[in-house]
Amino acid sequence: MKRYPAFDPPEYVDWAPDSALVRSFAERINGDPDRSRIVEQLSQDDLLAMYRNLLRTRLHDIGLKRWVHTGIISKAWLGTGEEAVTVGSVSALAPDKDVVSPMIRNAGALHMMGMPLADMFRGYLSTTDSPSRGRDLHIGDLSNGIIQPISHMGTSVTIVAGVALAAVNRGEDRVALTWVGDGATKTAACHEGMNFAAVQNLPVIFVIQNNRVALGTPVERHGAGDLHDWPAMYGIEHWICDGNNVLDVYAATRIAAHRCRTGLGPAVIVADTFRMGGHATHDEREARDTFAPELFAEWGRRDPIGLFEAYLEEQGVGTETLRTVEAEVADEVERAAEEALASRDRIPAPEQALYEGFSEGGVLIGLENRPI
Repeated sequence: MKRYPAFDPPEYVDWAPDSALVRSFAERINGDPDRSRIVEQLSQDDLLAMYRNLLRTRLHDIGLKRWVHTGIISKAWLGTGEEAVTVGSVSALAPDKDVVSPMIRNAGALHMMGMPLADMFRGYLSTTDSPSRGRDLHIGDLSNGIIQPISHMGTSVTIVAGVALAAVNRGEDRVALTWVGDGATKTAACHEGMNFAAVQNLPVIFVIQNNRVALGTPVERHGAGDLHDWPAMYGIEHWICDGNNVLDVYAATRIAAHRCRTGLGPAVIVADTFRMGGHATHDEREARDTFAPELFAEWGRRDPIGLFEAYLEEQGVGTETLRTVEAEVADEVERAAEEALASRDRIPAPEQALYEGFSEGGVLIGLENRPI
């Protein structure tokens, strides 16, 4: 994809595929018979749909960063370098009936579950026509199965456990999924929710997004032990995947989702990845000071979009096809940003901060109204 020197991490600006990494991208799948069978069932259209969603997610973040640089917003929380964790896992779900509770860094889940890109941009502008009607930049839409992100990390674990319990009680074929940062695994809510889900055998998937840092604390300083082994203490079946390999994440989540739907849940996916920026755009220098430059260089070579592009080309997808898709997505994201900016002056009055009548307009439609 096109690189943007003003917005991309420096390691991405002159990115070129490393032949050994491209080879290991395919070997990661081919080395596991179960995952290989799942990936073999994907058509070229399926693969290009994943590519589109990776591009949408990256370009949405670049659009937000551009807004920061031009003074439209003060800061943004980005998922640069971690897009495959979100896109791979949501691609494995049934968006017409399943439920997700993303972290703010999993913004790609929003457009994949049906939220318009323009609404995602409006969320940062806090306009009255944003999904939260200007009350909060954490946006969701229950009618599309999206529970808005929660500032208190780890809390989503208990919430999706409750969603899964409700699905069981209602006899619904529904899987709930949330992402958990490596730091959030240390919270009481995370422990309580995972233990409850295990004891109740609920259809819920926990994706541990191991990006090696909690705010500004490296993983080896905020916890001991190996996160790969951690789910076993709850008695939960789990799978390890390369969080920068969208197909590995997809296949592992498909296996986990099938387990949930057949009454064998819950499941945990541990996705190893790396945050290529700060906790938000305001502390990128701090992030660079936290880790050695060599670590950024190592993960920079593993750009999840670049590696997937190289894989697709090796699978016979033409470069011209990829460039056409990219141009279409870039135009789509640009039009969405412009549409959002057109309502920039629609700021809610102070008295509208109250939540009375907030369910009007479909913002808080209950999950029972979703088809199953």
